[in-house]
This record gives sequence, structure tokens and C-alpha cells, in this order.
Amino acid sequence: MKKLASAALLCAATLPGLAQADCGEVSITEMNWASASIVTNVAKFIMEQGYGCDVTVVPSDTVPAVTSVAENGEPDIVTELWLNSAGEAYTRLEKQGKVVRLGKVLDPGGVEGWWIPTYLATEHPELKTIEGVMAHPDWVGGRFNNCPDGWGCRVVNDNLIRALDLESSGIKVFNHGSGETLATSMASAIENQEPWFGYYWGPTIPLGKYDMTRVSLGEYKKKVHEANQNPDTPNPGVSEFPAAPILTAVTTDFQDREPAVADMLSKMTIKTATMSSLLAWKSQNNASAEEATVHYLTENPDVWSGWLNDAAREKLSGLLNQ
Repeated sequence: MKKLASAALLCAATLPGLAQADCGEVSITEMNWASASIVTNVAKFIMEQGYGCDVTVVPSDTVPAVTSVAENGEPDIVTELWLNSAGEAYTRLEKQGKVVRLGKVLDPGGVEGWWIPTYLATEHPELKTIEGVMAHPDWVGGRFNNCPDGWGCRVVNDNLIRALDLESSGIKVFNHGSGETLATSMASAIENQEPWFGYYWGPTIPLGKYDMTRVSLGEYKKKVHEANQNPDTPNPGVSEFPAAPILTAVTTDFQDREPAVADMLSKMTIKTATMSSLLAWKSQNNASAEEATVHYLTENPDVWSGWLNDAAREKLSGLLNQ
């Protein structure tokens, strides 16, 4: 019933005449993964109903989006841009003055690390550190669930395993054949209240669905982590995983043309953990990205109202007061 009520609320908010033509035509990317689709739909709704923009959504991916901006100056907005995937092509556009990064759309960004179920951490607080895990391998089931071959995390994990001499502690490394079996292993263990220890990342459905605790690998050491990304590094070390920056960027032309909208987008930040929970809700309810957007908007007005200027907040006051 709440889902239906929320959908009705969104329909009411998008009736013709609510938005005013304060803003012109705007183009925004919709990357081809679930969290990006939700981010784009949230931004689209606010731009249309709060700022009066005529929004065109452009299906894309990281490299094609950056290439399009470089060659055509479009789309105006590239959101959920993973900086580590965009690479030098994006930083070159910044140096050329063609794009501006407005801020992190996910905070702290893409997270990755080694995890255990929180019920294990509650029962055995020692397991919150890698030293505690290695001292008590039986408490985590004596197994580390590793990434599939070919994934970037597999290279880093293999180097960490080597640097820690993890298997000497009695923990056997299990290399999963696919992301599906890695996720299934976590789900099966948690649903049966069994031990589980392994790698995972977010925002993702499993980290939104299950209560997990990250195992500390110590401090983040930039040079060590970079060296660990090389499968042939001779002397791997131990470093925590850093958060991957996930940005909203706009063309400088758009920032000059629509400064109020650019200011809103600079404040538009969703917690990574919140996005994982939203993805889990979407999966559990077999919901579309649009329905997940409605769910986010109706459940978090205190968050997104802070992104708006006074005029936009007034236009959306009916939704904020639900």
C-alpha cells in the first residue's frame, strides 16, 4: 500500500503546470547499472519539478559518456561517474576546462573490502581486524571467499593474501567462478546464521540486504595499494581498500547556463549504504528504477530538501510535507 501511495504521490507531483519554465533543455546520462538509474531519476524529478527543466535522459556508460562530452560537449550532466573507470580521458577534460566536477554523488563512494556478518562481529569482536580473523580461523569458517578470475579485485586480493600469508593461518582461499556464486555464498551463510568471510563491494544488493561488518586491514597506504593492483608485483604489502570517488560532473557551459541547477547537483549526495539499502528494497519488491526513486524521495525528504534552493523547495513543499 505504501508503494502504491508513493506512486500516486509522484503522479500528482508531475501533473502539467506544477513546474515553471525557469530552466531550459537539459541532458543527463543514465549509466547502465541500477544505482546510476536511480540517481538519474532522482535528479530528473528534482530538475523537472523543482527547477522547471526540460530533461532528456541519455542511456550511456562511463567511457562513451566522457567521449561524447569531449567530442560534442554533450550531455550536460554526467552522473555516477566512477573516476577510477573514467581515467585520464576525464581528467584531461577538466584540465581543458570543458567539465567541472560538482561533488560526490555517493558518499564515501564505491566501497570494497573484506567482510564478515555482523552477528559474528558481535559474538567475537576480535574478528573486526584481520589479525583477529587469522588468530581464530574457525570462527569465520576457515575460508576466504575470493573474487572470480579476471576481476580487478582478484588481483588485489591475491596480493593481499600473499602479503598476509593468509593460508598459513588455516584459512583456505576459495576462488569463486562468478559474481553470482560469490553473492550466493554470502546469502546462504547468513540465512543459516553460519560463518562467512570474504570480499564484497558496494553499493550492491547484498550489502543493503545483509548486516555486514568490514574487517579492518589496517591503514590505507596509497603506494602499497597501487602496487597490489599489479599481478606481477614482487613484494605485495598490506593496505586497506580506499573508497572509489563517484562524481557528478557537468560541462562548464551548463554550469554557466544553469547555475541554480548546478548548485543543486553539487549538493546532491546519497550515502553509499543508503543506496545499497535502496537496491535491496528494489530487488525485494521487484520494483522499477522509477518506483525506487519514489521510495527514496518519500522516505528521505529531510535529506534531499537540503539540496534545493528556496524557490525549488517551495514548489516541492507538497511532497516534502507528506
